[in-house]
Amino acid sequence: MKKWMIVGVVALVLAVVAGCGEKKYEAVPINEEVDVCAICKMQIKDDAYATQLTTKDGKNYKFDDIGCMNEWKTQNGTDNIGMDFVRDYNDKEWIEFSAATYVYDASIRTPMAYGIVSFKDKKSAEAFIAEQGVGQLMSADDLAKHTWTQNTDGMNMGGMEHNHSAEGGMEHGQNAGDGMGHSPDAEGGMENGHGAQGHTET
Repeated sequence: MKKWMIVGVVALVLAVVAGCGEKKYEAVPINEEVDVCAICKMQIKDDAYATQLTTKDGKNYKFDDIGCMNEWKTQNGTDNIGMDFVRDYNDKEWIEFSAATYVYDASIRTPMAYGIVSFKDKKSAEAFIAEQGVGQLMSADDLAKHTWTQNTDGMNMGGMEHNHSAEGGMEHGQNAGDGMGHSPDAEGGMENGHGAQGHTET
């Protein structure tokens, strides 16, 4: 066998081995009975605000709000993250963090009042902004430069109740944005066009 053929075969084998060695990361289901946020220790609802990440060594961390996931990254860095996921606001489909489109406005109600919701595509995000009449379109790169502040008027002063659960975690009481005068409709949507629903007990 000619030398160039041997080199080609060896290169092909190495490429196959390397490809087989690539680790696949997948989002895991939310279990409302036991899952609590890795940062704020609140109960995680199986809703559009839940996020999660898996480290390269296989540890999974779940969060009730994208702001809590950002706080985890701030505390722990991002070098060991294998993959991070957010959810599409409309159908709760898991999306890779870097591939999602985001909408931010301080009046958007989210569990920990960071005011950011995620979408699988730009069109859906733009439709949300048009419907609600508020919101700034953002990408994952934009979030890296975002000032992560909580709307404390809508969270603590708005009457959010924290109840200890049997598992030692905490559960959400009222919505984070109740103090802003917004009420969710029966389908979990929003009234008066100013923000997404926070957590409610079921």
